[in-house]
Amino acid sequence: MFVCTGYAAQDATTPLAPFTFERRDPGPLDVVIEITHCGVCHSDLHAVRNEWGNTLYPCVPGHEIVGKVTAVGAQVTRFRVGDTAAVGCLVDSCRTCENCRDGLEQYCARGGTGTYNGKDRVSGGHTFGGYSSHIVVTQDFVLRVPDSLDPAAAAPLLCAGITTWSPLRHWKAGPGKTVGVVGLGGLGHMAVKFARALGAKVVLFTTSPSKVEDGARLGAEEVVLSADAKAVAAWRSKLDLIIDAVAAPHDVNMYLNLLKRDCTLVQVGAPDRPLPVNVFSLLPNRRSFAGSIIGGIAETQEMLDFCGANNIVADIELIPIQDIEKAYERMLKSDVKYRFVIDMTSLPRAA
Repeated sequence: MFVCTGYAAQDATTPLAPFTFERRDPGPLDVVIEITHCGVCHSDLHAVRNEWGNTLYPCVPGHEIVGKVTAVGAQVTRFRVGDTAAVGCLVDSCRTCENCRDGLEQYCARGGTGTYNGKDRVSGGHTFGGYSSHIVVTQDFVLRVPDSLDPAAAAPLLCAGITTWSPLRHWKAGPGKTVGVVGLGGLGHMAVKFARALGAKVVLFTTSPSKVEDGARLGAEEVVLSADAKAVAAWRSKLDLIIDAVAAPHDVNMYLNLLKRDCTLVQVGAPDRPLPVNVFSLLPNRRSFAGSIIGGIAETQEMLDFCGANNIVADIELIPIQDIEKAYERMLKSDVKYRFVIDMTSLPRAA
């Protein structure tokens, strides 16, 4: 075991604070990463405040991790000391169920191991995430970051990126397709970038007039204000795919009615209350309402390689770890364009 430092929540109401804990020494197939950057996901806030009712304390959040490999186990073949490596939302899975065998570890039938707040299959106890100095992960769940990418701006690709990439690929966004993106936040801005880079026409729907110009900058050919009923109705039955990235209650039926026949709205934002769906938004044109979470390891590597080839990263604001609570408060107000990333060199080292 070796000593790490991090920032942890001790309960649902106490601010995150410095925390010292131990990581396991690397086994034969493990990779040790010194974390340089960690993105801040809204899931981190849900977890530390126990808003989903399943938090294990102390909780060290963070699942958008980029850093440098500092040690590898004797049987590791995919990574060397000095490589830039990444870890996303999963650090393990059963690897034997049908979903895992199909490369869909995010849907592991026995439950994947979350990078934090998950049952640690190796060491026991629960996992600690990327708001920390180091992480130890089996090589099968470590990803390679292309050298062409800024590591800070690449960090959100490990969650915000793959969460939007996976449905765009699964539902075959590309040339000749018109893709709607609902919401321009951490997820939505990546959906716009990816859909455009894949060759689709992108139509952004936003409630914020202040984001119209930004939507166009990021790659949307059309930006529609959701409060403008006439402008929204102009897209009725014209979209091949919709990525709905809104994490607050909203009228999903308004957007379902914009789909062509046999097309799909994919919900990737996670509102805290159910979204009422009118069946008559689905029946007349055989439309589908679907959901999607992150992606498997191979798919995530595909996404990173695509980003490297096309120079795609997240729009970020870099912060020191000491400002994490301020970042959470700003995130609740949607006061970030479009993802906070922690500069982990700001983390105090163990005494």
